Amino acid sequence: MIAQHSGVSERTLRASYTAETIRVYQAFPPDVAYAALDAGKFVPPFKMARMTWIKPSFNWMMYRSGYASKPGQEVILAIDMTRQGFEWALENAALTRFVPDVHAGYESWKRELEERPVRIQWDPERDWRLQPIALSKTIQIGLKGEAVQRYVDEWIVRIENVTAVAKALREAATVVGLPSLFPLPSAFEVPYPLTTAISTRVFCDLSMGD
Repeated sequence: MIAQHSGVSERTLRASYTAETIRVYQAFPPDVAYAALDAGKFVPPFKMARMTWIKPSFNWMMYRSGYASKPGQEVILAIDMTRQGFEWALENAALTRFVPDVHAGYESWKRELEERPVRIQWDPERDWRLQPIALSKTIQIGLKGEAVQRYVDEWIVRIENVTAVAKALREAATVVGLPSLFPLPSAFEVPYPLTTAISTRVFCDLSMGD
């Protein structure tokens, strides 16, 4: 089943943001999530050596975690990070897929993928019932090495537990009609302004399959 197109452009990075921060989402097991909530930043048992993926799309986070029901993804965190940090990540990213029109060659792409501390991947965007939205994709951003260190130590401004919203949506998805807790977090996601250079880098991986 394909959801009706909502007017979201396939080439638009949408997010909830202010003049200083942008909101991204992550899902973790309780021990990692609650330690982060208590500390206001990621601390052990969060593993700095692992790649960590941030997602500006609340609905895609719901899809990835099964409304916070999948093992290891029982707690959904909304992280407000600096826009400066978010844009640094995009500027220092490599695409997860080789694109002949972008890369000089396969080996140069592999080298870039290995050397750059950020990865960019596009996936079909979802509505709140987790159905794909036609002609719309959403970005995932993988952080490793230097990018993880900057994220944890410099970029995070606030961490919020939004698991209750995920569970309410999961319950609402089993019945006819919209959930009573509107407006949903996704309602605040609007096109995010990017420089031409960043747009060229992040929007050329749209050939990934549905």
